[in-house]
Amino acid sequence: MQPAISLRNIVRTFSQGGDSAGPGIEVLKDISIDIGRGEFTALQGTSGSGKSTLLHIIGLLDRPTSGTYELMGRDTSGLDDDEQSDLRNRTLGFIFQSFYLIPYATALENVTLPGLYSGRPQTELHERAEYLLERVGLADRMSFRPNRLSGGQQQRVAMARALLNEPDVILADEPTGQLDSGTSAEIMNLFHDVHESGKTIVLVTHDEEVAKTAQRIIHLTDGRMD
Repeated sequence: MQPAISLRNIVRTFSQGGDSAGPGIEVLKDISIDIGRGEFTALQGTSGSGKSTLLHIIGLLDRPTSGTYELMGRDTSGLDDDEQSDLRNRTLGFIFQSFYLIPYATALENVTLPGLYSGRPQTELHERAEYLLERVGLADRMSFRPNRLSGGQQQRVAMARALLNEPDVILADEPTGQLDSGTSAEIMNLFHDVHESGKTIVLVTHDEEVAKTAQRIIHLTDGRMD
């Protein structure tokens, strides 16, 4: 079986001071990784190690300067922006440290957002969103706006939103970074529930205790794999 994610000789260079002709800063240096379907992988490293840049490339939010990337067996190198967007929406779910919930929308409305351009009937989207909010323990908070939810509850909404389109891969960038240790443990238990349902998970963290809960840890230092 082909891996869910296959990266070969990935390099990402950023120009300095906006001068594209000048020397660049190499943030990722010859990264090659295979992540199997259904695997739970943690990308661990200190600030500036390149882990978030790598996650952005995996998430089709950025393009490598050189190297190749296959997602669910599809080579992404030759895809234009629209094709990448379509593949991203069908294949990937995102969970971020800062939640990125719309403040004036209810929990239910926030969860349905990824499905608005899917062509699925509104009633179907609402039924799916309600099911997911129940699954993450927020059956009694569906009508609440983010300012009435705790940090842990907001992250649960973000997890439900990431699952709406039934993606193959969940990408999480420091999902416990703003949470206390007790709430962090609850969120990680939810990640393991999602993983047991067959999802591939790639989680970025600087927290060693969080990383240890994954099946596999990939360490990054100064843009290289240890």
